[in-house]
Amino acid sequence: MIRVPTPHGDAQIELDRPDRPVSLLVLGHGAGGGIDAPDLVAVRDAAVAASVAVARVLQPYRVAGRRAPAPARQLDAAWTAVVAALRSGGKRYPPATLPLIVGGRSSGARVACRTAREIGAAGIVALAFPLHPPGRPERSRAEELVTGLPTLVVNGDRDPFGIPDPGPSVEVSVRPGEVHDLRRDPAAVGDSVLGWMVRHGWA
Repeated sequence: MIRVPTPHGDAQIELDRPDRPVSLLVLGHGAGGGIDAPDLVAVRDAAVAASVAVARVLQPYRVAGRRAPAPARQLDAAWTAVVAALRSGGKRYPPATLPLIVGGRSSGARVACRTAREIGAAGIVALAFPLHPPGRPERSRAEELVTGLPTLVVNGDRDPFGIPDPGPSVEVSVRPGEVHDLRRDPAAVGDSVLGWMVRHGWA
């Protein structure tokens, strides 16, 4: 684990780096979870095998042992600081010239979407994007997906948080039989992400 200072405490990075990476994929976790969620691990495994460097980021509130998520502005600021460190050109990080793809699951996907343009991302991977709170479809977060960047959403067809609609730059992969945790067939989630990255030349 690599510890990275942020404006809201230290974050941690688990970095998997192939010998000659062709891109960098940075992934965040869900609100109450961690970086070892089955879908995040499956995406990591598929991407690293295809010469993609993968950094999984543990937000400061989770490093401090808290389960309740920090406010959105703190999550975004911490995430931005971590990505800046990853792009700093330091010896332990992948080359700063690599294409940057950001993403995560649930809350982590929202953070990635909100900050993607600011940090210079080329694309976004949104796993289990929480379109709305369960039972509250009128509180849609669909606007967070409207970044103009190539975006892949992978959601289960039984997710109580809803399933976003595809858009001009948003591709949606709906996994049958999956709920919000995407743990029924995580390898298929990894394959979906890898296929999308290959089509864009990032793997």
